[in-house]
Amino acid sequence: MSENQAQPPLEDIVSLCKRRGFVFRTSEIYGGFANSYDYGPLGAELLHNIRNLWWQEFVTLRPDMVGIDSQILQHPETWVASGHVGSFHDPLVEDTVTHKRYRADHVIEAWVQKAKEENPASFQDFSVEDLSIEEMEAFLSENQVTSPDGNPLTAPKTFNLLMETELGVISGEKYKVYLRGETAQGIFTNFRQILDTTRVTLPFGIGQIGKSFRNEITTGQFVFRTIEFEQAEIEYFFNPETTHWQELFQSWQESMWNFVTKTLGVREENLQWRQHSDKERSFYSKDTWDLDYRFPFGWKELWGIAYRTDYDLKAQQTHSGQNLEYRDPHTGETFLPHVIEPAVGINRLLLMVLTDAYWVDQENNRTVLRLSPRAAPYKAAVFPLLKNKPELVSKAQEIFAGLSRQFPVVWDDRGNIGKRYLYQDEIGTPFCITVDFETLENGTVTLRHRDTTEQERLHADEVADWIKSLLQ
Repeated sequence: MSENQAQPPLEDIVSLCKRRGFVFRTSEIYGGFANSYDYGPLGAELLHNIRNLWWQEFVTLRPDMVGIDSQILQHPETWVASGHVGSFHDPLVEDTVTHKRYRADHVIEAWVQKAKEENPASFQDFSVEDLSIEEMEAFLSENQVTSPDGNPLTAPKTFNLLMETELGVISGEKYKVYLRGETAQGIFTNFRQILDTTRVTLPFGIGQIGKSFRNEITTGQFVFRTIEFEQAEIEYFFNPETTHWQELFQSWQESMWNFVTKTLGVREENLQWRQHSDKERSFYSKDTWDLDYRFPFGWKELWGIAYRTDYDLKAQQTHSGQNLEYRDPHTGETFLPHVIEPAVGINRLLLMVLTDAYWVDQENNRTVLRLSPRAAPYKAAVFPLLKNKPELVSKAQEIFAGLSRQFPVVWDDRGNIGKRYLYQDEIGTPFCITVDFETLENGTVTLRHRDTTEQERLHADEVADWIKSLLQ
């Protein structure tokens, strides 16, 4: 795909995901479940690789980082203290005929985009993120904005995104708890225990990957926005008196950019930074930026980073009555550290990677997922040239067994060799290793490159080291 080429249609990505086992609709045998998806064999492998790469780069390889794994269900006062119970809201409008509900800001954003297509000079400096709920109501009324079905809309109302459930075994004596709306609060509530059980000193960070849940009503963007999703969040703590937050903030931005472009292999022309305006930025944040990706449905937030000051620790300390201050081992000074938070959705990373890798090779009449070898579900496929030749099958199985102990590989002996190549191209396997009659003579195999279709001979004993060199 050439630079600045239009992204593939979302329906093509969805079709490939279902056809090849990356993503399925949840409960499809019952007609599906709104804003919910399951990950098939290939999707599970791709998610696993993305998680591991994130953890390795941002936790394992950094001496200033530790990781935790907090619970989905936490004490309900956690969410009162954080402000989620009182102010974790989105603006909601309802179609007065169908009674379908939509995010007001998304309806306005779609209307403005259509207006720009009809008149490129209109709404040049418009930003829906800057609108209050009262301003959204005025905009909808003044421009007579309708629902996607063309019907009148109600005035926007706020609705809480936290999902509720109950604990207890006796009817009438159950108490309300919340499915966490973000993983970060588990980091803040465990802050004192981490200080007491490790040897971390400022500046340091705490990372976590886990499931979060939001009462999401937006539809039509595949796995970009779902009820259940996976977050990878970091809270990086520092002393604002001795650390220049702008420099620290910028270093994290560079790390985020490098992870996406170098580790995951995404093209830079599909990425951009966007700073939050004063209205959009949370009141406790001194600065917030989004790393946006050019999805098939437009530029959308992929990864956010915010300087949250000491808001979260202070809120949890005040509400719990427990001391969460840090004591400087050199000066004896005690204070609440400030924090910078880079937070990304693993599911959005997956959708970004699939979108960026999707390529229709017109010359060779094939669809290819040009995934980074480090992210690809399988690093190589192993074939016997013919499945009815026991000597070829036996040798191929021997090579497969040796490689599978070192990295994920897949066995394939279905159909002719050409169809096997096309299938592996479409699921993103970087290399295909074919055992043929020459292998039996001199020990070399045919190594085919996914992106170029070029083939070369390589001794079977050298294949593992050759592939591993590309995974470093």
